[in-house]
Amino acid sequence: MANKLNFNFMFIEQAYKGNNTWWRVVITALLTTGIFIGNFIMYFMMSDKQMKAAYDLMKDIPNNLGLIINLIPFVFLLGMLFLLVYFLNERNVITLTTSREKVDFKRILFSFGLIVVITVLGFAASYYTHNSNIIWNFQPTKFFILLVISILLFPFQIGLEEYLFRGYLMQQIGIVVKNRWFPLLFTSTVFGLFHSANPEVAEMGFGVMIFYIGTGLLLGIMTLMDDSLELALGFHLGNNLMASILLTSDFSALQTDALFRYSGVENTANTLNEMIISIAITYPIILFILAKKYKWTNWKEKLTGKVSPIQTDEIVINE
Repeated sequence: MANKLNFNFMFIEQAYKGNNTWWRVVITALLTTGIFIGNFIMYFMMSDKQMKAAYDLMKDIPNNLGLIINLIPFVFLLGMLFLLVYFLNERNVITLTTSREKVDFKRILFSFGLIVVITVLGFAASYYTHNSNIIWNFQPTKFFILLVISILLFPFQIGLEEYLFRGYLMQQIGIVVKNRWFPLLFTSTVFGLFHSANPEVAEMGFGVMIFYIGTGLLLGIMTLMDDSLELALGFHLGNNLMASILLTSDFSALQTDALFRYSGVENTANTLNEMIISIAITYPIILFILAKKYKWTNWKEKLTGKVSPIQTDEIVINE
């Protein structure tokens, strides 16, 4: 009689279960990062005047239509990533999601709820202490359409970013450099830089990159410590959903018919300070909560340890 013992390999090592021939990895990476690379190149090629004209043109499009135009490409890109991983890299898509046998949707829901609660509490505190520039913007029909669009399309947008940066790229880079710290730092930095074309950067300067890179680092730590993307997926979805439906402003990456609108002139120094506070205080608190709930241990090994090839995920024992 033969019994099979399944070993729970760490997240980066899941890449060894596929075909990692260099040209397959390059094709998958280039095809799925094309939209980010294109935006990055355009941002540095365009003058400030051209960038302002482009942002003004975007503002002329009805908000909900503009949101759809921005999010629809992610539906096709995420589908393409999954197809390339399955057919070209010859690996099960679940290996991009978790090192466990199946996806734990409770983890996604918990991290989603955690960031939603933190965001709402933080906004409430800000609103009741300094609300002079925050106005009620609720328009029932437009908001309902916004809510439907957000629920249907944001999962594809955050799905592509997570499966690409914290999933595919982190895993493939990890098995090349044979460690965990480099893909963690590299993907976090690239994730931040690929947001450089957002209007917030043009409005407030490259100091905003600290927030984007810091957020990428937070999501990467979640992924490596939990050996899965589930917590990062839930957190990222909750964050973007709240950014869409709770508060909008003229310098937001996406213009939406949110519940509230910031009507004042942006104070760059105050905004950057708030972002730094999020990274220095709020993010560690989030990691502490997750670490306690999911009993994370061995931080040094999981974040900086070596990556070693695996031969199989099953051992057959004959009795």
